[in-house]
Amino acid sequence: MAFMMYKGCPLVRCGNDIYYGYMNEDYVVWLQAESPKDVDGIAVSQNVKFYLMSTDDKLNPIERVVKNGERPSLFEALDVATTWLNKANA
Repeated sequence: MAFMMYKGCPLVRCGNDIYYGYMNEDYVVWLQAESPKDVDGIAVSQNVKFYLMSTDDKLNPIERVVKNGERPSLFEALDVATTWLNKANA
């Protein structure tokens, strides 16, 4: 199965949630698209919350979150998420 890629990392979508990064690395980013707006028949998010999360399954979900942020668009959120992910997995 081929995943959509963004700057060398896979994007996996489930509803309004998007997971960005490789699950076999130490960290991934979880993005939550909120407040969809219809633009020419396409739902476009007005606000995106995102979380840098550890993939360590020994930690509880609250302890996994390392950083969080919020941006007005998916592109802006992915831009920050890419930086966080590259630094965390370096």
